Amino acid sequence: MTMREIHPQAIVAASARLGEGVKVGAYAVVGEDVELGDGCELHAHAAVGGPSKFGKNNVFYAFSAIGGDPQDYTFRGERTELVAGDNNIFREYVTVSRGTQKGGAKTTLGEGNFFLAYSHVGHDCVIGSNTLFVNGATLAGHVTVEDFVTIGAFCPVHQFCRIGRYAYIGASTVITQDVPPFSKIVTERETKSFGINTIGLERKGFSSERLQALKRAFRLLLRAKLNTSQAVAEMRKTLGDFADVQELIKFIENAERGIVK
Repeated sequence: MTMREIHPQAIVAASARLGEGVKVGAYAVVGEDVELGDGCELHAHAAVGGPSKFGKNNVFYAFSAIGGDPQDYTFRGERTELVAGDNNIFREYVTVSRGTQKGGAKTTLGEGNFFLAYSHVGHDCVIGSNTLFVNGATLAGHVTVEDFVTIGAFCPVHQFCRIGRYAYIGASTVITQDVPPFSKIVTERETKSFGINTIGLERKGFSSERLQALKRAFRLLLRAKLNTSQAVAEMRKTLGDFADVQELIKFIENAERGIVK
C-alpha cells in the first residue's frame, strides 16, 4: 500500500506522479507532468511545476517555485523540462526554471544540493551534486556548476559561465568568466568606516557633548595613525568618562573578527 500525506487544501494535478511517502502541505501545488520520487516533501505554499522529474527525498520549503517557465523572452510555451536527483533541499523563495528549446530544453540538478533562501537557477543550467547556493546566489541561463561548489550570498553568475569542481565564490562576487576548479574567488573588499553616524544619532536624541566625545574617539581610531590597541588605550585615557566611549571600547576589545576601519 502506498502511503502519502496530501493536505486537503493542497492542489495536486491529475497527471502528477507521486512516490511512496510523499508529503504535500497546505496550499502547496504539484503541477501537471510532475514526478516526485519517494519521500519528497512540499511544505505549505511550495509550488512545483512541470514537466519535471525529481528523485527521492527532495524537500521544498514554503514559497519555493521549482520547475517554472524559463525567464526568457523567446519562450513560447514549448515543452521543456527540469530533471533533479535525490536529496536536494530548496529553501524559502528559491526559484529553478525549466530549460528552453534553444538551450537543449532541459535544466538538470544532481543530488545533495542545498539551495538557501532566494537563490535562483536559470534555464538550461547544469548543476552537479553536493553544491551550496547561499542566500541570493543567482545563476543566469546556461550556467554549468560542477560538484562541491559553494556560491556565496548575493553572487550573480553570467550566462554560459562554468564553475569548476570544489570552487568557492565569496559573497557579493560578480562572476563574468569561468571559475577554475579548486579555486577561491572573492571580490576586492573596500569597506571603510567614515566616522560616526552623526545625523542618525542626532535624530535619536544624542546631545552635542555625546556626539563630540564619539567624534574624538573615532578620530583616534581612524585618523590618528595609531594601531587599534593604541587608539583604545588613548580613548580610555582621555575619554574614559563617557559611557558611549566605554561601550565603543568594550565592543572593540570583544571583536573576534576585527573591526571595520
